[in-house]
This record gives sequence, structure tokens and C-alpha cells, in this order.
Amino acid sequence: MRELQEIQLEDSEINLKPTYEKAPQIFEVIFKEISNAIVGQKEMVRQILITMLCEGHVLVESNPGLGKTLTISTISQIMSMGFSRIQCTPDLMPADITGTDIIEEDERGSKHFKFNQGPVFANIVLADEINRASPKTQSALLEAMQEKQVTVASKTYLLDRPFFILATQNPIEMEGTYTLPEAQLDRFLMKIRLDYPDPEEEFEIVNRYAEAFRPAVRKCMDKSTFIELQQITRRIPISNKLKKYAIDIVNQTRNMPDMIEAGASPRASIALILCAKANAFLDGRGYVDKKDIDSMALPVLRHRIILSFDAARNNITSDKIILKILESRNTII
Repeated sequence: MRELQEIQLEDSEINLKPTYEKAPQIFEVIFKEISNAIVGQKEMVRQILITMLCEGHVLVESNPGLGKTLTISTISQIMSMGFSRIQCTPDLMPADITGTDIIEEDERGSKHFKFNQGPVFANIVLADEINRASPKTQSALLEAMQEKQVTVASKTYLLDRPFFILATQNPIEMEGTYTLPEAQLDRFLMKIRLDYPDPEEEFEIVNRYAEAFRPAVRKCMDKSTFIELQQITRRIPISNKLKKYAIDIVNQTRNMPDMIEAGASPRASIALILCAKANAFLDGRGYVDKKDIDSMALPVLRHRIILSFDAARNNITSDKIILKILESRNTII
């Protein structure tokens, strides 16, 4: 990694400097430990870490068996964070996620209500096959994702920081599923698409997990250190020229009525710039470059645009449109 350039930390943030100086070593150890358990899928791992640094959430679309659960549980072990898994089904109720009040009897026989926390009260939450949950249950995650809190029986409970949701959906099985509404899709900072591993990677996967010995990972940081990394991420500088470049990309999605029915919102502009900062941070740079914005455009924008009927009929995907926008913008900046 290249040496980090100095960023401007305010007096109130001077305590972040030791973590900032150690960041390259921290990231190197994180990637090394994850690779002990996960074969390949480097882009997925990188984008998940970027999302976590930006305090966002990620939607992963892939076929079963590609290591999503193992990846996210491995990250929680490395960072010593609480992990929980929610297996979404049509009969899953909101209270099954958020928790509910139960009647508890004390030693003297008097009864009172006690809040029993649901699985959303963890640092890292895996919502597996989220599109199998009913819309009512899907909406129960909205407040947790956006406000980092849940409300039950008029009482609000704050979630522990950091808080991160990784939701998955299977692009093949559509029977018995409920498509996520656009409002909830927009709450996900990124949408990641996974492919099958190549033959060499699959050979290594078989060697690791078809034997008696299973790879182990070790804790290499704590929650407080990661929260400091999140704070530093937002301090990575970006020029006004690159801010305008990112906004121009997003704005272009609103001016293609022949291919896009509804473009991305200003939330996409914020997400694109934040993810570019995190990408630069992971690369060991204390500033944002144009390539950071270009590399983040696909995962940030692909779920935030609604294709027109003609585009869908002609099998034009959102990825193709975004790449076309990037190609046209590259001739300008």
C-alpha cells in the first residue's frame, strides 16, 4: 500500500491520528485473515468493507452456496462484533426481527413487561433471502437501517454501533417472493452481484472444506477501532471537481427517458462520494481520485434506477447503462 497522505483532522478528532496512521496495516491484516476462510470473492469482500466504513448496508444478489454467510460471519469474528442471522420466510413477523415485550415474574410474584431483544440487536445482521419476507416484515427493517434504532410498543431502543445489515436475494427463485420496494432498495448503499468461482478457486475451496481441518481466523481489531475508521473515512478529502463529476453521473440517470424511467436520487450522489472515499482509504490514499468514483458507480447505482419498458424488452441492463454513462463522462473530465 502507498503511504497515506495527510488529511485534515480537527482538534476534536486528534485522537483519531494513531488509528489513521495504522490504517494500512489494519486493512492488510483484515484482508489476510478473511482470505484464510474465503477463497476468491475479493471484490465482494472489498465492497462489503467499503459499505461498513461508510456506515451503510449492502444487498447481495447471487445463487446459493457462494460464501455470503461465511464471509459476513468471518468479518464479525475478526472485528469481535456481535453477529446474527435472520432466515427470511413468508411467515416471519416483524416482532421476530425487532423483538417484543414479554411478561416476566419476579421473586415476589409480581409481573411486569420485559423487552426481549430480537436478532436485529447485533452489530452485523445477515438477512438471508430478504425477498421471501412479507412487505410488512421487510418494512420492519427500514427504521433499523436508516435510524439505527427500533420502536416497539411506543418505546425506542437504540442499536449498538457499528450496525450493518447484509441482505441477500436469489435471482433465480421468484416463486413465493416479494420484490423489495424502491424506497427500501434505496436504503442499501450498494448492490453486489456474485458470480461462480473459477475452477482453480473451486479446487482450493474443496481442498479447504472437504477435509477434517477447517481454516480458522483470529481477532485483529475491536469495535471501537472500526468506529474510528468510519469517522476517518468521512474526512478523506475530495475536490469540488470530482464532486461535480459524481453528481453529473447521477444526474445523467435522470435524463435518459428512452432507457430509464426513474433515475437515482440525491442519496445516490452522497453514496457515490462516500464509497469513493472509502475505496481511496482502502487503497492507502488520503484523497479521492476519479478511478475511485468510476469503480463505485456500478454497485452504488445499479439498484437505484428503474429501466424503461423498451430497455427491459431489449435486454438492456442497468449495468450496461451505467457503463455507457461512465464512457460518455470520461470524455468530459
